[in-house]
Amino acid sequence: MPFSEAAQRELQEIIQRYPDKRSAMLPALAIAQREQGYLTPEAYRWVAEALDTSPTWVASVASFYTMLRKEPAGRYLIQVCTNLSCSLLGAKPLLDHLRQRLGIDVGETTPDGLFTLTTVECLGSCATAPVMQVNDRYYEQLTPERIDEILAGLRREAGTCGDDRTAEGHS
Repeated sequence: MPFSEAAQRELQEIIQRYPDKRSAMLPALAIAQREQGYLTPEAYRWVAEALDTSPTWVASVASFYTMLRKEPAGRYLIQVCTNLSCSLLGAKPLLDHLRQRLGIDVGETTPDGLFTLTTVECLGSCATAPVMQVNDRYYEQLTPERIDEILAGLRREAGTCGDDRTAEGHS
């Protein structure tokens, strides 16, 4: 998939802000991800060419950041924090609740392509644990009931019908 002219212009504008082109790596990767939904080998080549570096170097930088996706994800990427504070305050039972409600396991996407469930080591919100991030939004002090409300709201936002379960046979 080629990158849009708007993405090309945006990247060139960002590069101009830095004395060393390679310093624009994270914004460039964010543009590529926004364009393609996740980072592909083509995205690594596009960024590398723009920043005068190698695709291998770009991929190695991208591998460090959990907000940069290397595989396709659903419309809503749910990241559940599993660090100490969240774990002590119930992250595992909440993760199990999400698995049951969505009918998927960690690393999977619902059949309708709406939700991808992942875990992350830390979302930096220990005082409001347990916490999850859905795309760019944080949801804090979670309970099973609050998760059900969030899922229902996301489904309404996406314009889908039905309950919060996507896999058949889950209740």
